[in-house]
Amino acid sequence: MHRNNYYYLNYKYYIIRIQATLLCALLYSQIFAQDTQEIQIANEYILKGEKEKAIALYEQLAKKNENIAIIHNNYFNLLLDVGRFTQAEDYIERIIKRDARLTYRLDLGIVYTRSGEIAKADKYFRAFIKAQGEDAYKLKTISDYLAARNHVEYSILALQQARQVAGNNLYTLELANLYRISGNRDLMVQEYLNYVTQTPANISYVKNLMQILLSKPEELEALERLLYDKVQQNQNSEVFADLLIWVNLQQKNFYWAFIQARAYDKRFKKDQSKTLEIAQIALNNNDYNNADKAYSFVIKEYAGTTNELPARLGLIQAHEAKVKKSYPVNRDSVNYLISQYHNFRTAYPEHPNSFDAHLSQSLLYAYYLDQKDSAISSLNRLIVNPRVSPNLKAKAKIELGDIYLLKEEPWEATLLYSQVEKSQRETPLGYEAKLRNAKLSYFKGEFLLAQEHLDILKQATSREIANDAIELSMRIKENSLYDPEGYALKEFASIELLIAQNKNEQALQRLKKFTVVRKVKMSREEAIRKNLWSPDKQLTQQQLEELKKDLEKTKENIANNMFKEIGMDSVWVDEIVNTDRLGIKDDVYWLEANLRLKRGEFELAYALLEKIITEFGEDILADDAYFLQGELQERHLKNKDKAMEIYREFLNKFPGSVFAAEARKRYRTLRGDFTEAEPTPKF
Repeated sequence: MHRNNYYYLNYKYYIIRIQATLLCALLYSQIFAQDTQEIQIANEYILKGEKEKAIALYEQLAKKNENIAIIHNNYFNLLLDVGRFTQAEDYIERIIKRDARLTYRLDLGIVYTRSGEIAKADKYFRAFIKAQGEDAYKLKTISDYLAARNHVEYSILALQQARQVAGNNLYTLELANLYRISGNRDLMVQEYLNYVTQTPANISYVKNLMQILLSKPEELEALERLLYDKVQQNQNSEVFADLLIWVNLQQKNFYWAFIQARAYDKRFKKDQSKTLEIAQIALNNNDYNNADKAYSFVIKEYAGTTNELPARLGLIQAHEAKVKKSYPVNRDSVNYLISQYHNFRTAYPEHPNSFDAHLSQSLLYAYYLDQKDSAISSLNRLIVNPRVSPNLKAKAKIELGDIYLLKEEPWEATLLYSQVEKSQRETPLGYEAKLRNAKLSYFKGEFLLAQEHLDILKQATSREIANDAIELSMRIKENSLYDPEGYALKEFASIELLIAQNKNEQALQRLKKFTVVRKVKMSREEAIRKNLWSPDKQLTQQQLEELKKDLEKTKENIANNMFKEIGMDSVWVDEIVNTDRLGIKDDVYWLEANLRLKRGEFELAYALLEKIITEFGEDILADDAYFLQGELQERHLKNKDKAMEIYREFLNKFPGSVFAAEARKRYRTLRGDFTEAEPTPKF
């Protein structure tokens, strides 16, 4: 053959091959485009709930290998949903022959489970997981796939085998989560403990998780027992010792938290005392005796360190809190506290804690010795002192605002609150100042303005501020339902203002005869019939002004007899509102009960709380009233058995109350569960 002819034929051959390839690609793309369109139609059938139509279309599409990866999840789940288990099993077995990937083989076990063949599924999954041998990657993939499809038991099994292969405590968080889903709290906790021993820096993360997940008393008690064992076995483990203190705090067992913190400090010899931290927490939770013990320990053991002065100041503050809760407050005790703060300031005049003592001393003068002007001068000196931190200055301004409110100077008060709002924006102190402004608007009867502030504060980062905002917001909203004009709430708020101004006697008198009077316009005949008006009754200036306005609106030419009551068709009268129908009576009882308590009138306070429970047992104040009754019996009436009975019944009636943990702790304390004897330290 001629050489040129040879090249020519080869060239023609390649051209034909290229053309054939392009033609095949074109045909494939057309077929694929058609399949894609049918897949979309099948998916739309599912969305419309036309499952049988979707299955018929998927069945045809599944005959082509290239479609399997695209349609598998929808097709497979649809077969299971409609109960076509045999068809699903045949489909899975068919595609496994073409592609034996892990997920398809796991789907076969899922078919067995969904069809009710539990024993067959169990045998299949266990054998399949075991067959993966030492391939940790495949075992982890199997675990993730089964967990996503709610086959938690086998997901755990695969992950446990993967851990055995790795030879260490890998997958702790994954296993903890799986145990949580399966309801196995003990193993979940064990995995979290494994995790935190590997990464001690994440102990706060583990505490936060367990605080959320372990909410029942028995769960916390089980964790406490486990941690005791861990501490005994690992006496040099700081993590377990820290967690043991933490779990006692969760149970509000501040005595045992103190004992464990004291042992922690002695063993691990940290610069920052753990016991000092426990003392502050106990003080914040009104456990003054244990706060006193903890502060005293720190003063003795940490003399000359940075822990000593905060502990000395904290000890005075614990004494102050105890005095304030001893009703009625003893004036001599207040003077003794003032002298303690004075001595502290004299001994450490330049230390930052001295400025905190300055603030506390000023407030005692204002609220308990009625020396408001002295307190104002003292706080102003604190505010202008350049050595005082911005944070403490902001606190002092808030307190100064409260004292101006006490002096009936609300404009000065709101000015100070607003300054702190501006300077401490998006901080707890800024939110506290906004809450004070909201309360000030509430006291003045400006409920809409107060509600605007409260709506913002309900999202505050501080739980205490958010709770206070929610409580006040709910009071405004609930009473507005029964009393749209706000007559009762305005009277109630004005009484609360009297209490804020320390005018307790006036407040008590108005609470005892709590009445709401509103101005209403009615016909002369109706007013006479209700004995609210008589022809010889003189109109007040306000009534005259209202009458003038009404007459101007009607534009009636009766100016000559405008002020002659007999000739008028309607009159303005004072009508007393039945407060039982306004939904505020329980708040009135609650406010009076707390005033009686402060005056040392414990029996009267108890009786008022009983009215709340009897008349408003399903309302929001019922658990507050019940718990306070227990506190009255325990701390003031000194009836231990009655207090125990109340706390026990409280836990049965209000298990979800915010006071539940405290009630449980007090019940157990009265029962003798927490002895004051010095126990053997657990580490």
